[in-house]
Amino acid sequence: MTETDTRKVAFGLVLLAVSTVLIFGPGTLGAAVPFAAIAAGTLGLAAGALLVGTSSDGRPV
Repeated sequence: MTETDTRKVAFGLVLLAVSTVLIFGPGTLGAAVPFAAIAAGTLGLAAGALLVGTSSDGRPV
């Protein structure tokens, strides 16, 4: 059984949640979404997925 780094998983999940709000939040309120927020949200989604995917000792998926 492999050891999972819970700090990486927790930080990755928080990063995924915040990035999702950055991308979809203003659109649901009817506000214009600035391109900087979309870019930051996209990079945050990629970083969060990377952290969650590499949180265990095994091969990343």
